[in-house]
Amino acid sequence: MVVRRAIAWPTGSWKTEHMADHPGAAQDQAESPQQRLAALGIELPKPASPLASYIPVRLTGRRAWVSGQGPVQDGISLYQGRLGDSVSLEEGAAAARLATINLLAALQAALGGLDRVSHFERLSVMVAATPDFTRHPAVANGASELLLAVFGEAGRHSRVAFGVASLPLGWPVELEAQVFLTRH
Repeated sequence: MVVRRAIAWPTGSWKTEHMADHPGAAQDQAESPQQRLAALGIELPKPASPLASYIPVRLTGRRAWVSGQGPVQDGISLYQGRLGDSVSLEEGAAAARLATINLLAALQAALGGLDRVSHFERLSVMVAATPDFTRHPAVANGASELLLAVFGEAGRHSRVAFGVASLPLGWPVELEAQVFLTRH
């Protein structure tokens, strides 16, 4: 027997209702991403080595394709498990935020800085979750909100957030991004 339940979907303008008081919403465009990171107390780490046979970032023309990044700090997976089981919604969002810091570190290493970022086109967020977990977008907000805080409007992106049975190293979250770059 399939049980269906009504799920309330937010109405109105997400930008108007949710971003008006966001720290990245009214940032001075003269600030660089590095200055915004410093203001947030974030220092980008040295990028981690790939786990397998791939490169962390592929630069093609004016696009950067950033490979999957997880919630790793100093070589240690800080979060492990699945949403809806051993990982809370708050921990999932924090894991997504940490994965975003690693994504920015990989992007910075490939570009020599973050000033060439024109805008983020798409963010894909994979969430290791139990079959009954349905709050994938709330987990992904941990990543999206950091991009907005660091890049302002250039951090606004299209996004997909979906559940999977497992992720590398037991991570609860892994994300990848497509980034549009300015000309040299």
